[in-house]
This record gives sequence, structure tokens and C-alpha cells, in this order.
Amino acid sequence: MKKVVLAYSGGLDTSVAVAWLREQFGVEVVTLTVDLGGGSLRSGVEDRAISAGASRAYVVDARERFVTDFVWPHLQANALYQGAYPLATALARPLIAQLLVEVAQREGADAVAHGCTGKGNDQVRFDIATHALDPGLEVVAPMRVGMGLTRDQEIDYAAERGIEIPITKASPYSIDVNLWGRSCETGVLEDPWVTPPPDAYEWTVAPSAAPDPVEVVIDFEGGIPVALDGDRLPPVELV
Repeated sequence: MKKVVLAYSGGLDTSVAVAWLREQFGVEVVTLTVDLGGGSLRSGVEDRAISAGASRAYVVDARERFVTDFVWPHLQANALYQGAYPLATALARPLIAQLLVEVAQREGADAVAHGCTGKGNDQVRFDIATHALDPGLEVVAPMRVGMGLTRDQEIDYAAERGIEIPITKASPYSIDVNLWGRSCETGVLEDPWVTPPPDAYEWTVAPSAAPDPVEVVIDFEGGIPVALDGDRLPPVELV
């Protein structure tokens, strides 16, 4: 293994993973950041990747591809995880894997990497999609193969190496967001008996603080939204 393309969000785990991969395996690390809308693209992400030790940082605007190739088919199928849970993060993983493979082939890399832990479904989505698209690529998951640092240890690890991270010990949330949804975890949210604090929310407010209801009309053609209140809009703008 000589060159790895890392799915890079610009958050804590993947920023630490850039340096960790270089130190543990002696490989060249190229990062890929995918803009999926909804605020998923962190400011300064290219500079942060380079400061962490990446040799090159790709940033790809995949918003329209995400909506037309993944969100719309999901909507047409009325797909819900276990019949109840809305899909947003899960929809984006196969697209990120597809882009990882494309960049790896362009860069002549022999491996791709992601920041998934060993306890969730995301690792399966990345691994299977990558191997389906290019069986010759190795998949490395630092969180599964020894990185294993606690969140506080990762923060200290980054500080020791001068890696910029958009997180502090006082605000420990791990947030995944795209045009279609937002999920938030870690910290106090791991305890189901604790009511999520106000700073865990970004897109919504308490019902008591909500404005008066507004009615909108969405036009569909073949199960795909095409217009809002009679105005036809392109996919990303419509969402």
C-alpha cells in the first residue's frame, strides 16, 4: 500500500486519520471531500487536509448528482430504513464510495480509506460499494485497525501536530449533514435519558417557538418533485 484516498469530512476523526495513516503505514494520503449540500462542506477544508499531511485535497460538488441519482430514486421507492427511519446519511455513502473509486483510479492509488467505526452500518456501505466498483482496491478503516483513540485523545493528538479541527471538548457532537437531512450524535446524546440540549439542533426550533404554519404545493411527475407552488425549479434548488 503506497497511496490512499481518504474520504475526508474535515471533522475530527478524518483530520486525525490523515496524520495517523501517514505515520502508521508510511503512505501518501490524498483526501476527497464531497459537497452534498445542507452545510456539509466545512470552510477551509482543503487547508485543513493539507495541514494534517495530505499531499493533495480534492473537493467535489456532488449536490445535483446526489439528488438526481440517489434522493429521487429513494423518494420514488418510499424507502425507509426498517420501515420507519428516514434515509439521508445512508443515501450519501454509496455516492461517496463511487467518487472515492473514481479519484483513486485517477490518482493511481491502491487503497481507499474512510472514518467509519466498527459498530455501525456505514462501514458496510463503504466497503461493499468500493469492492463492487473496483475489487482491486484495498479498503482501510483507521477506526477499525488500531487508531482507536477516544474523542479527547483525538483532540489532543491533533493539537500536538498543529492540525486545525472545528471542534472542542466543550462541544463534542459528531454531525453528519447533507441536503436531505442532518444527524447528530456523541456526547450527552449517547444517554437516552438525557433530553438533547438546545445546541444539538440547527435546522429546527421548539414547537412553542415555531412560526405559524405555511402551506406549500409540490408538483410531482413520475414520482419526482418538479415544482414548488407552481414554479419549476432545478433539483438542488427545489430541495
